[in-house]
Amino acid sequence: MKVAVAALVAVPALALTGCDSGGADDAGKANSRASAGPSVIAPGKPGDAAETLSADDAKKRGADDTPNSADVTYAQMMITHHEQALRMTQLAPKQAGSAKLKGLAERISAAQGPEIETMRGWLQKYDRDTAPEGHHAHDTMPGMATESQLKKLKAARGEAFDELFLKLMITHHQGAVTMATEVKSGGNNIQVEEMADDVIAQQTTEIERMRDMS
Repeated sequence: MKVAVAALVAVPALALTGCDSGGADDAGKANSRASAGPSVIAPGKPGDAAETLSADDAKKRGADDTPNSADVTYAQMMITHHEQALRMTQLAPKQAGSAKLKGLAERISAAQGPEIETMRGWLQKYDRDTAPEGHHAHDTMPGMATESQLKKLKAARGEAFDELFLKLMITHHQGAVTMATEVKSGGNNIQVEEMADDVIAQQTTEIERMRDMS
């Protein structure tokens, strides 16, 4: 009878031992997963599915912000884009009829002048030309005023200047926002993405302000 009782006691003991072994394995796996970090969902580029990456893989990928052709082209073309905006704003002090518009033009100049220098410095850092390639680069940039439109702006005075300036600059800003949005999808460099974010935020606000003035 004592032997039977001992045998019955041994069975649960074995069962408990088996559970403990499995628990240890599970705990080890859990610890391994924890050390690897949580998974990260990385959005794909337009048309591509999102990826699930480990924290380590996401960190490695995030660290590689080597500029690609989209980054370089954006910086080159945005310099030219900004330079035209400055040509337009430089006319405002003597030709604008509204003090409010003169103030707007001054703010645009104060923001875009330093941005040009930042983009030039970025291109020089990566040993790239500061001018876009190709003779037709000017024509391919969204929002750019034509030479004919600029000529009319130079000849305008007072209220006529204000009206044409706002029309051209709203279109110009919309083009810049389009370019910045595109590089955020196709570029790879963190600094370029940050510059594009600044353009989108600042010029979207200015578009609304100019529409209120129109």
